[in-house]
Amino acid sequence: MRLLLTNDDGIDCHFLHRLAAGLAAAGHDLAIAAPRREQSWISSAKSRHNPVHVERITHPALPGLPAWSIVGTPSDCVAIALEHLLPAINWPRPDAVVSGINVGYNMSLGFILASGTIGGAWEAAVHGLPAVACSQMLPLEAFAAWHDSGQRPTPDLTALLDISAAHTARLLPDLVAASPTDGFVVHNLNFPNPCAATTEVRLTVPARVRVNGLFGPADADGNHHFRYNAGADFSTPAPLTDRAAIAAGHISHTVLDYRVLGIPTA
Repeated sequence: MRLLLTNDDGIDCHFLHRLAAGLAAAGHDLAIAAPRREQSWISSAKSRHNPVHVERITHPALPGLPAWSIVGTPSDCVAIALEHLLPAINWPRPDAVVSGINVGYNMSLGFILASGTIGGAWEAAVHGLPAVACSQMLPLEAFAAWHDSGQRPTPDLTALLDISAAHTARLLPDLVAASPTDGFVVHNLNFPNPCAATTEVRLTVPARVRVNGLFGPADADGNHHFRYNAGADFSTPAPLTDRAAIAAGHISHTVLDYRVLGIPTA
């Protein structure tokens, strides 16, 4: 398949590079359009009031692949790539868009709607393309170590990402085949930590999580600063939620079907 890749952690993110390597190893043709800098928690925002600068690059971690660094959001990246960048190099319309691998999970109602990774996939869906978002769960200490190290990958982290990328490559044909032709569906994959080649996939629904306290009190200068909060889970025991699947060591596959939003039930 021909695949467009994006993410919300930026064009230089090792997680994106390992996904590209895994999909290329599976025989897919790839193009990459990703933000120049991290765009986490941006959802499907568009750069309405700012011009969006695009630069075609040659990236050492993406050898031989057409790649663009874009000063914009994940949604900007996908929209501009589909409408302008790929046609300019005579690349046919992609068979699907894959967004990720995200640094950390994207699970539960409290986080999915805020995710830039999901936002990039959603932009593909509203363009009528199959869309897959994938995220790698990291314990808080591993997440902190990743950032404190200047995002230098360890061999163990690279091995973990390669397993998750291989799962994505294996699952992708069936996910694309199961996608409706009218779009508006995003397949949301979350990989546990640890994750093995034998780790099983579970079909899940988003956990019902309320996320409060994401900003601290005002400083002396009147500014409020973001602070992470995992939220409180109010989910019922069934059906299986994404958070419960990850806690049990499974891969979570949630089908985000936006076609059913706003449809009244009897």
